Amino acid sequence: MQRSTEGPAVRPSSESRRVRRAAANAGEPTLDFGRVPYDEYVRASTLHRLQRTLSDDPGEMSFLVISQVMELYFGLIDFELAGVQDKLRAGDVWGALLPLRRAGLHLEGLNAGWRSLRWMTPHEFNRFRNLLGEGSGFQSAMYRRLEFRLGLKTASLIRPFRHQSDVHAELRHVLGEPSLWDDVIALLARHGHDIPAPLLTRDFAVEHTPHAAVESAWVRIYRDTGPGNHLRMLGEGLTEVAEWFGEWRLGHLKAVQRSMGERVGTGGSNGVAWLRRSMERTVFPELFTARTVMD
Repeated sequence: MQRSTEGPAVRPSSESRRVRRAAANAGEPTLDFGRVPYDEYVRASTLHRLQRTLSDDPGEMSFLVISQVMELYFGLIDFELAGVQDKLRAGDVWGALLPLRRAGLHLEGLNAGWRSLRWMTPHEFNRFRNLLGEGSGFQSAMYRRLEFRLGLKTASLIRPFRHQSDVHAELRHVLGEPSLWDDVIALLARHGHDIPAPLLTRDFAVEHTPHAAVESAWVRIYRDTGPGNHLRMLGEGLTEVAEWFGEWRLGHLKAVQRSMGERVGTGGSNGVAWLRRSMERTVFPELFTARTVMD
């Protein structure tokens, strides 16, 4: 996400100005503007022009809008987790907790999207599915970027974007960078936990392989239940993110089962079977395996 480089479309205000305006309006909202400030900030009129359905079927509008809302959530969650990484790299564990909390809440909001599509049976989906061609959520660049950020890395999955040079370059950059989990492991090492050096200097474009040393570090961290144990708080925040992300993946699987059963996926995969396999890859794995041996 980038800050706008355009001129100020919304005039800044202040508490005193708002009080004077309310008094002049006798408590009623202001109705006369040159350009509506809300629209200048939110770009609502632009957002509502982005829904271009391919059919006259009313259900397609739900499918399209929820897909677009999810895309916005992917970008928002990725933005928050990048902020968490910045804080962790600076050694500010306490400062990382708030954006991590926000990411968890955004993931909760993201999951609500699946509930809006529970009406969709194969009959409803098939009324417009063929018009989608080979278009598939599998091809979401922002979702792929979020997966990489969380540590689920597969280099071949950036190939669909090779003809979009800017998107491809961004994905290649995030692929090669340490994931959030890699940054957490580096943080554990800086806090005195015995993390093998190869885990800190490995090829970050390759998915992390769970390691007993990382698991042991989390066992030790969770033994300290004092209020000042920020690493334990970090572990709980990461757990929430991992759980909500897992819920989203499960919701995706259920939505596909509901709308198309075991059919081949729109983007060429074997659909449900591919989603089941992808769910076997765990986000922040040692944070969960450590719980088996915690006191």
